[in-house]
Amino acid sequence: MPARFTLYYWPIPFRAQSIRYILAYAGETWSEPGREDVLALYQGPIAKQPMPFMGPPLLRDHQEDVWISQSCAIASYLGEVLHLTPGAPAKDALTQKVLGDCVDVLQALTRDCGATMWTAEEWTMFAEHRLPRWLQIFEELGARHDLKPGSGTLLGTPEPGVADLACAALWTPICDKLPKLQSVIAEHAPNVLALSQRLSNLAPIEALRAEQAERWGDVWCEGQIEESLRNVLASWRG
Repeated sequence: MPARFTLYYWPIPFRAQSIRYILAYAGETWSEPGREDVLALYQGPIAKQPMPFMGPPLLRDHQEDVWISQSCAIASYLGEVLHLTPGAPAKDALTQKVLGDCVDVLQALTRDCGATMWTAEEWTMFAEHRLPRWLQIFEELGARHDLKPGSGTLLGTPEPGVADLACAALWTPICDKLPKLQSVIAEHAPNVLALSQRLSNLAPIEALRAEQAERWGDVWCEGQIEESLRNVLASWRG
C-alpha cells in the first residue's frame, strides 16, 4: 500500500524532525522525495505550487488530498488526524505553545537560520544565559504537569502527544549531533532530557534515528550556519 504521507524536506533533521517523530510514533509510513524534487517545489513559481510556501517542510496527505506547509501547522494537523493532541482547549493551546517554543529555539541556535554567523563572544552569551533560560522554560512546564525523570509527560497527558514528540525531536538531535550541549541540557532540564530520551529510544523512533545517522552522518542543520556553530562549540569551554 502506498504511503499516506509525503514529506518534502532537506536530508537533515532540523525543522522536519518533529514531523518525522510524530509519524514514526503513530506507526505511519511516509515517503521523502530527494533534494531535487524539494528544490523544484521550493524554487517554482508560487502560482504553480500545490500550497503557497516560502520554504520546506511541506507535507502532502494523499488520503485527504491536503497540502500543508510550516512545521507547526503540519505537526498540529498530524496531531489531529493521528489522535495525538489532548483534545481540551487549554492543553491544545499549550501544545501550540510548545511547538512555537521549539521553533524559536531552532531559530535562536541558527541565528535566524543563518542570517548572521556566530562569534565566540555571542555564542558564550547565548549558551550561558539565553539557552539555559529556554531549557528552564521547558523544564518548568513539565514540572507543573508532574513530569518526573522516569515517568509523565510535558502536559500531564496520560500518553505522549505532539508536544512531547516535538520536544524530543528538538533536544535529542541536539544531543546526538552537537553532544557538547548535552551537559547544558542535563543541568537545566533533566526531566525534559529524560522524557526526550525515553521517546527517542522507542523502537520506531530509534529505527528512524539509526537510519538517518547511516544516511546523513552527523549533519544537523547543514550549511554555513552549522559550520559556524561547530566552530564556536569547538572552542567553547562549556
